[in-house]
Amino acid sequence: PAALGLAEMGAHWIHGPSPGNPVFRLATSYGLLGPETAREENQQVEVGGHPPLPSVTYGSSGKVLSPTAVSKAHLLFDTLLDSARAFQGAEELPAPSVGQYLREQIAQRVPTLGKGREDAQQLQLAILATCLKLECCISGTHSMDLVALEPFGEYVSLPGLDCTFPGGYSSLPDRMLSALPEGTILLNKAVRTIRWRGSFFEEGDKARDFPVRVECEDGDTFLADHVIITIPLGFLKEHHQDFFQPPLPQWKAEAIQHLGFGTNNKIFLEFEKPFWEPQQQLLEVVWEDDSPLEEPSTNLEANWFKKLIGFVVLQQPDQHGHVLCGFIAGKESEYMETLSDEEVLGTMTHLLRTLTGNLHLPAPRRVLRSRWHSAPYTRGSYSYVAVGSSGDDIDALAQPLPEDPKDPRPLQLLFAGEATHRTFYSTTHGALLSGWREAERLNQ
Repeated sequence: PAALGLAEMGAHWIHGPSPGNPVFRLATSYGLLGPETAREENQQVEVGGHPPLPSVTYGSSGKVLSPTAVSKAHLLFDTLLDSARAFQGAEELPAPSVGQYLREQIAQRVPTLGKGREDAQQLQLAILATCLKLECCISGTHSMDLVALEPFGEYVSLPGLDCTFPGGYSSLPDRMLSALPEGTILLNKAVRTIRWRGSFFEEGDKARDFPVRVECEDGDTFLADHVIITIPLGFLKEHHQDFFQPPLPQWKAEAIQHLGFGTNNKIFLEFEKPFWEPQQQLLEVVWEDDSPLEEPSTNLEANWFKKLIGFVVLQQPDQHGHVLCGFIAGKESEYMETLSDEEVLGTMTHLLRTLTGNLHLPAPRRVLRSRWHSAPYTRGSYSYVAVGSSGDDIDALAQPLPEDPKDPRPLQLLFAGEATHRTFYSTTHGALLSGWREAERLNQ
């Protein structure tokens, strides 16, 4: 089969490509973006997170849903989601989580009783259920019931029409690294333990001791005055007790425990010929018997694929062939990781035949998918502010150690990564800014 040009297994878009976004600024200065991306008007679009792509919505009955019904439900959902961002600092909360708040609002606005309107209302509820699943992908969570309401509005969306890297996201770090001397970055060099608050000497050199010793799984060690830790929160949740010696102070361990970290995966499907129209960029999926007001099924084996929100059409088919990229979050996404390629391909074929109503739709030529939950050093995708946590936990996670700034050996452990940025968590620009923040702290 033709080589699949580019499949972003990780970060996909520059969210909010405008001057306030350091990823966009760097990408532009390196000339890594297409000319149309840098257009002034693109940078001024206020999209509140994700732009409305030209889309078609398939219902589970095998028909395309009415665009009017779809946009009506989306508009309602966006309005409600906006109102969920207004509770920062509120004394009284209508609900502990974003999910519960949205459900209460939906129940008020889409009365499920009343004669003659049942079909229209059921359709509204079904589309709203898909909106909630999409929000789970964006928040990297299993359910919006896990996302805290009060701090939800602290996350900042930058203006600009989300864009991708024509040469792949890795073209950016590749350019950044090209300035460094050969051999500066060691890959496939897993760290087993970080020892701090110590007094470590280079072999045969007793002249100078170091407070930090980094021990790798292959037995190599590195001595340092400072170490910047950018390990995913999912790994820290699982291993911080044994990864740091001595263990982290309790306040730091609690921040790690309380913050949320979930899974959002991609399923790429390559087709011989597209079954979608050339202008379509998003194929949305709605299960017509679904409702956000009912308990979701816990039978993952039978229903995991119903968590899939739909497929983005990858552009440049001449480069990549005809490729759809599906998104799926949460426990269903984690279950998907345990299946074989054949099982995923079979389920996706069945799903697309059901949605299009074409039982002879050719199967995809192949499937490729991310597995961020099984990946031992990530254990998920990115962070969210969970019920029981707040933005203060993000700041606590970002605090360097030892705590006392007057410690004779300050800044032994510094923390960066997306989960340490209070307003841009879950993004590459948040990750980049957090790294610059810690580098600057050392420079100071």
